[in-house]
Amino acid sequence: MPRSLSDRRILIFVEDAYEDLELWYPKLRLIEAGIHVTVAGPKAGQKYVGKNGYPCVSDVAIADMESTDFHGVICAGGWMPDKLRRDPKVLQLIREFAAAGKLVAAICHGGWMPISAGVYRGVQVTGSPGIKDDLINAGALWSDVSVVVDRHFVSSRKPDDLPDFCRAMLDVLTKAT
Repeated sequence: MPRSLSDRRILIFVEDAYEDLELWYPKLRLIEAGIHVTVAGPKAGQKYVGKNGYPCVSDVAIADMESTDFHGVICAGGWMPDKLRRDPKVLQLIREFAAAGKLVAAICHGGWMPISAGVYRGVQVTGSPGIKDDLINAGALWSDVSVVVDRHFVSSRKPDDLPDFCRAMLDVLTKAT
């Protein structure tokens, strides 16, 4: 019998120009699994608009978040990661999640945030072919596959990979102590 995930808490970052499916699909899939999901943006209660026009209202402000309150973080793609990778608090949180062995999940261009946090050196990953060189230059070991799991790091390339991405995150969260 798989362990209950109702005690798990996940943080997802949001900002304008996020990739709609890469935020919403994991958010809803994790909620369906009983996981508490918190969406953090630059401002609490702010509406952010995805690349395809779908809105998302942040639950909290990134600046108020503490990694110790969560079991992992999801970095969705779109153009949002290029903005959030410049936020010192985002980078601090990702470093803390990685150092604690907690889930660090990135899809598509979401990998820009862990790259800027400096946590991908020696980690096997995938991501959008558009950031392949960035991943390799950050010391990651890149593969062109739908999902890569390296310990507590989960990565995928694009929205078509979301089923594999979500299954892998749930597997990592189920095995985590």
